[in-house]
Amino acid sequence: MSASVGIARTVALQGLEAHDVRVEAHIGQGLPAFTLLGVSGSAAGQATSRVKAALAASGFAIGQRKVLVNLAPAEVDKRGARFDLAIAVAVLRALGELPPGDDVLIGELALTGEVRPVPGILPSLLGRSHVAVAARDGAEAALAGCGPIWAVDTLIDYVDIVEGRATAPPVRADAVAAPRDVPDLADVVGQPEARRALEVAAVGGHHLLLLGPPGAGKSMLARRLPGLLPPLDDTQALTAASVASLVGRFHAVAGLDRRPPFAAPHHSASAAALLGGGSGLARPGAVSEAAHGVLFLDELFEWSRRVLDGLRQPMEDGVVRLARAAGTVTYPADFLLVAASNPCPCGPARTGCRCSDRDVHRYRARLTGPLADRFDLAPLIEPVPAAALARPSEEEATSTVAARVAAARAAGARRGPWLNARAPMDVVRPTADPAAVDVLVRAVRRGRLSARGFDRAMRVARSCADLAGHERISGADAHEAVAHRARLDAVWEQAA
Repeated sequence: MSASVGIARTVALQGLEAHDVRVEAHIGQGLPAFTLLGVSGSAAGQATSRVKAALAASGFAIGQRKVLVNLAPAEVDKRGARFDLAIAVAVLRALGELPPGDDVLIGELALTGEVRPVPGILPSLLGRSHVAVAARDGAEAALAGCGPIWAVDTLIDYVDIVEGRATAPPVRADAVAAPRDVPDLADVVGQPEARRALEVAAVGGHHLLLLGPPGAGKSMLARRLPGLLPPLDDTQALTAASVASLVGRFHAVAGLDRRPPFAAPHHSASAAALLGGGSGLARPGAVSEAAHGVLFLDELFEWSRRVLDGLRQPMEDGVVRLARAAGTVTYPADFLLVAASNPCPCGPARTGCRCSDRDVHRYRARLTGPLADRFDLAPLIEPVPAAALARPSEEEATSTVAARVAAARAAGARRGPWLNARAPMDVVRPTADPAAVDVLVRAVRRGRLSARGFDRAMRVARSCADLAGHERISGADAHEAVAHRARLDAVWEQAA
């Protein structure tokens, strides 16, 4: 028997970066064998057994043949079972059962020949066309904008479509997700200073620390922040959806969700769970799942100090870079951080704090100075009076506050494409009155602000001015910015 080669195309992911992969199947003479080259990890290495069984179940037994399959380029890391469908099609083309084609194939094969969905379809197919995927991945492929799309249930379905015995079923995905229920800010009773800080944070993307007694509404406030943020634009929504797809939490049948994401990992989470990690190429963590949205860390002082300090680089750069032996990947991490905690280990208790100074010091010491300096807002959180709980709520609704936030962001957009928290100082500082600069300089002299704190406070003052509809930052705006940091300074000093 003369040797023949079948070719198929597929895609490998390194982080969110897609790489074209060429699958080459060679049928030649020699001892019967099925050899797979150019893959990494156990799941990809086991593809030979899955593909042989799937081919046999579909009526294409390989028999006593020598099959050599190579996935190129070799230097691209190829993990997972996403290459099964492309391998099977390349073998069928080498056997002469299918004509050559240039479609992109992604899917895992069951032993019965069923094509199973795989994670990461959306980032894999952005910018590509003419694809074949599992039926349950069809809607996600449609969101990637590729077409035509063959969404197949089995390997036989794919063969029938190629040979003209069947037509590919239509595939569509809603461009906009169905509305989600968003918790309303009107549910939060009292806490005027915290509500104001939440609004300022939403305008400028400033990081927020909520420190107060149990039951005062810290978690309620944090969970209502995404409702104040404007909808994601196309690029942001696709980035958020790509991360969700990669971790297997994206449901394309609901459409492209433009609501800012909200991630709230438990305080026992590891550095890998928060920042990203794992064996082989690192997978996204909670900071990436919260990209363009809100990352909520409840019980801040219960977190590992080492894990918390890992947030410093993503908070500054807006991305997280994870280096492993298999390669380095970069994931988005442009999140708004909201942290909440009790002021001391006991709560404090209803009868008053029972903690010693040493206990409080040890408790708060997990928030190091460099990380504390990256929080811009630390409003006062007080117990809610009983009388306020008895009255019907008269607080502003999320829709009302969100409208003010949108207007303030529109004002900021006229200065440039940045949120105030990341705006260059050569853009922000010229908009400040001399009185505002003097307020911040005096705060530095008193040791209330560091050099970085000076810049961050001026950006907060810029957000306050935008909310007030002012073209320039006034002394009152600067005083508010410094006041927002006052309680954070007290926390830091006690922890130092």
